[in-house]
Amino acid sequence: MSVVKSKGAGDLARTRRNIVLSRNWAIFLCFGCFYAGMFFTSRMWIVPEARNIPRTSEIVDKRLKLKSEGCSTKDVRQHTSNDSLQEVFDTEHAIQLLNKTVSDLEMKLAAAKAVRESVHNSDPVSGNSKSVESTSKRKYFMVIGISTAFSSRKRRDSVRMTWMPQGEKKKKLEEEKGIVIRFVIGHGILSLISLAFIASLTSGGILDKAVKEEELTHKDFLRLDHVEGYMELAAKTKTYFSTAVALWDAEFYVKVDDDVHVNLVERGTECSEGQQGEIPFTKTNIARLSNQQLKHHWRKIKKSLMGKISSLWSIVTSTLGATLARHRTKPRVYIGCMKSGPVLARKGVRYHEPEYWKFGTAGNKYFRHATGQLYAVSKQLATYISIHQHVLHKYANEDVSVGSWFIGLDVEYVDDRRLCCGTPPDCEWKAQAGNICVASFDWRCSGICSSVERIMEVHQRCGEDENTLWSASF
Repeated sequence: MSVVKSKGAGDLARTRRNIVLSRNWAIFLCFGCFYAGMFFTSRMWIVPEARNIPRTSEIVDKRLKLKSEGCSTKDVRQHTSNDSLQEVFDTEHAIQLLNKTVSDLEMKLAAAKAVRESVHNSDPVSGNSKSVESTSKRKYFMVIGISTAFSSRKRRDSVRMTWMPQGEKKKKLEEEKGIVIRFVIGHGILSLISLAFIASLTSGGILDKAVKEEELTHKDFLRLDHVEGYMELAAKTKTYFSTAVALWDAEFYVKVDDDVHVNLVERGTECSEGQQGEIPFTKTNIARLSNQQLKHHWRKIKKSLMGKISSLWSIVTSTLGATLARHRTKPRVYIGCMKSGPVLARKGVRYHEPEYWKFGTAGNKYFRHATGQLYAVSKQLATYISIHQHVLHKYANEDVSVGSWFIGLDVEYVDDRRLCCGTPPDCEWKAQAGNICVASFDWRCSGICSSVERIMEVHQRCGEDENTLWSASF
């Protein structure tokens, strides 16, 4: 019993030892497998250096090197720079075309609105919509608006007798030369002097009836939707440009006062009186002439030569038509006699400026602007005034107001002193010297002094030859 018992205890101890050994082997095998797996993975695999195998990056580098042979770095940079500049120029050109297209569309829209309003409110020129349609389709060279007042009937008649063609000649001027001339006037204001006269002094009263009768006779008025008044000249000018742009598609729009003499085109050679039948200057005749006769003939020869010189110079120096024609390629041009007068702050004086404080300290001058007797603007500027007429500010003086509307815009100013010549003898001397004047007036009177009596004299001494008017072309 004791032997069997002792044998069983030995077997149990041996079994336990075997179990312990099996566990150790299992743990060892696990770690061995783990390290073996790590050894054979890509992370632990040592890749041999490929010394004789060319890499892809090296091949690309060689190709780039081959392509760049013969081309310097400077040439490559210059080519890239030229491409960039060309792209910038193309972009700027596209932007300019887009801006021009938008501007043209805005102008056409404003003109269409103005035409529609004119048709709705009746045509200021002839009273029917057919003439509006016909005038809006045709292209004109320039529209001249002569600013006038109800009390200036004699001034208008004096202009009609001198430089403004009448009747069939006026129609011919429009059809053949593309020049439209109209007297520009608004409507009368109510008079509060007496209630008995209110009805007769309204827009359909005495003042307007007189103008309507004058219009039936001459057919040379442009009636504006504007109330006449000396302090409302800037507003009248805005309305004039807006209405003119709506009615006539012209290259230029001109504003002139009714006491200014204007030469439309070049002046021709005028024959002096008594030129026919003159004694020919041969040796025999010269011997027979007395000193007094020689002096008389010398004066005639001198006058004839001055006329010929004037006609030759007229090719180079011309008047209103040719002056504007020189600038027809400029989209935004402002032409006139540019000036800059003092800003008058003291009340009670003529040309007092209530908003003097906007121009800086006392004693300052206005910005440069064209004198109000005569100036011209291109179509784009006239259309700009038409589009923005409700927000354009008005100063005390009309010419200052017009000049202020163009400040800040890309406008070319043309200062032409032939647009502000003096009356004879000034304009006469200049005409004889070949420097023919576009407009003549007296500065001290802001127009021709006593123009009703004197404009005929100015026309005879400084005016253009009528035949030249019809032979001119623009």
